[in-house]
Amino acid sequence: MAGEVEKLQELVEKYDNIVFFGGAGVSTESGIPDFRSQDGLYHQKYDYPPETILSHTFFMRKPEEFFKFYRDKMLCDTAKPNAAHLKLAELEQAGKLKAVITQNIDNLHQMAGSKKVLELHGSVHRNYCMKCHRFYGFAHMKASTGVPRCECGGIIKPDVVLYEEGLDNQTINEAVKAISEAQVLIIGGTSLAVYPAAGLIDYFRGEHLVVINKSPTPRDSYADLLIQEPIGQVFSQIHC
Repeated sequence: MAGEVEKLQELVEKYDNIVFFGGAGVSTESGIPDFRSQDGLYHQKYDYPPETILSHTFFMRKPEEFFKFYRDKMLCDTAKPNAAHLKLAELEQAGKLKAVITQNIDNLHQMAGSKKVLELHGSVHRNYCMKCHRFYGFAHMKASTGVPRCECGGIIKPDVVLYEEGLDNQTINEAVKAISEAQVLIIGGTSLAVYPAAGLIDYFRGEHLVVINKSPTPRDSYADLLIQEPIGQVFSQIHC
């Protein structure tokens, strides 16, 4: 891996318009379960498959079941940013990294100090009443029981993109702009299996595509640099 990390280090030193596009693999090293890995959520036993539970239809029809799963599996308050999160924040502060585009909903990039974070799938740290739109934070949801309700009586819905729901247009537009203007795009910790998020990669017109992922991705053959190692391990060796 030493030679590959060396090449990544050279890119970091040479360019100052780098964009990072990340997925679940960035957070698994912080102890947050991945949906698709062998020990991920899809391989655990529930009354319904997680893909069903995390759909808009299920949320509307069986909110009690949804929130039982949501509190149990989505609200992880013990996770801390790992080496990848911390290094990306450092690269941004050094003027190298222009944006983090993430499919994760755990707020770890912000906790690490990153400022320009585009959350394609929302965040568990934002929750809104469906009736009056009042805001509720992470702690409120974690402490709630049953179906959480606002003072006005409305159901409090997490600001996360459920299956069957569309992505936020402004976030998509900002992500497309960042990717299309980037000199270097680093894809990390994602299988690139979730659309439309994965399709944003098509907007990259820059000079170097880097893929850091333990398992193969559909973009491996397009990458100038492919590193199949844990992302935290890779970034811990990079210097700003």
